[in-house]
Amino acid sequence: MYVNLRTGNKWSIDTPLWRAPDDLGSITLLPGPPFTRDLIDQRCRGIWRYAAAIRGCCAQRAVSLGEGGTPLVQVEWNAQAVYLKLDFLNPTGSFKDRGAAVLLNYLHERGVRSVADDSSGNAGASCASYAAALGMQCKIFVPDSAPASKRLQIAAMGAEMVEVPGTGEDASIAAQDVGEPSFYAGHNHQPFFLEGAKTIGFEIWEQLDFSIPDVLITPLGQGANVLGTHCAWKELTRSGGITRPPRLYAVQARNAAPYLAAWERNSSEPTLTEVLPTIADGIASRTAIRVPEVLAAVRHSHGNVIGVTEEEILAALRHALGKGFYIEPTSAAALAGLSKLQQSGEVTRDERAVVVLTGSGLKSAAQIGSILRTEAPG
Repeated sequence: MYVNLRTGNKWSIDTPLWRAPDDLGSITLLPGPPFTRDLIDQRCRGIWRYAAAIRGCCAQRAVSLGEGGTPLVQVEWNAQAVYLKLDFLNPTGSFKDRGAAVLLNYLHERGVRSVADDSSGNAGASCASYAAALGMQCKIFVPDSAPASKRLQIAAMGAEMVEVPGTGEDASIAAQDVGEPSFYAGHNHQPFFLEGAKTIGFEIWEQLDFSIPDVLITPLGQGANVLGTHCAWKELTRSGGITRPPRLYAVQARNAAPYLAAWERNSSEPTLTEVLPTIADGIASRTAIRVPEVLAAVRHSHGNVIGVTEEEILAALRHALGKGFYIEPTSAAALAGLSKLQQSGEVTRDERAVVVLTGSGLKSAAQIGSILRTEAPG
């Protein structure tokens, strides 16, 4: 069932929704059932190993591009052993494939054949790719500032791309007004996207021999990884699979940090913030859509929302490239957050930390090339 947590009203998932019919606000799903290790489908790889926990679509009928099953590797970062979850190795180069796979299959099973979404790039590429695989029409609204490589990927998958002057919020408004025959499959609004996103939590748990890290660090745009892993931890806690969630650290670029602004004000209300240019374009936003849910998840884990500067992101990006990880600057923001937490002592050397790397450097090749040329000697 869909549920509006503000009013308590519920609606069947048989009819796709992206917002509450009663007050037009955000909707979520009722809590999922407990999940245990014996429910893992050993015949499958990727997200469909956890099909027993994925509601809304039939795994046997689902169209997959091989999403999930990404490596968890141990490296030294500032002389501390940490784990990096390489989710940029998903089929389209970003973690968004987990959510798009479930959301698009859910919609397709309910007869939707044309979708629209808004995106600065990664989610749009995922939506376009899964729509193509499912034979669905797709229209993606992108801000005209979106990186050229991401716009190219969207167009290459056959989606109709609509460039909107202004910000990501302007693109979102345009997409929401798309009208029939398209369904607005807004990944920041539709809770079935989180059904796919939560599989990263199950994967990390399984890859750590059915244990959890002390700390999980992820970039924060609109909170898919924050809310997704929070859902996974809750389902594992209810089954007794774990006794507590990891401390969750959500990292925003200070130049575009509405969740950080609300966190620092100890508020659960959206906070409008000035947006300055940031190289972490994948998490750049002026407004925050799910403030109460995201901040509650961080608080429940005894974690923190932190901000990193452009200089800190660049330093982390250079460090990651030097270790062989070709990631986009948005992913480097999480590593910058790790460095900051190590320096402050909030993450200690005896703790097991996992950092989620969300997007491939191929998404930002021109941007990374420009940075390297600027820094080249001579």
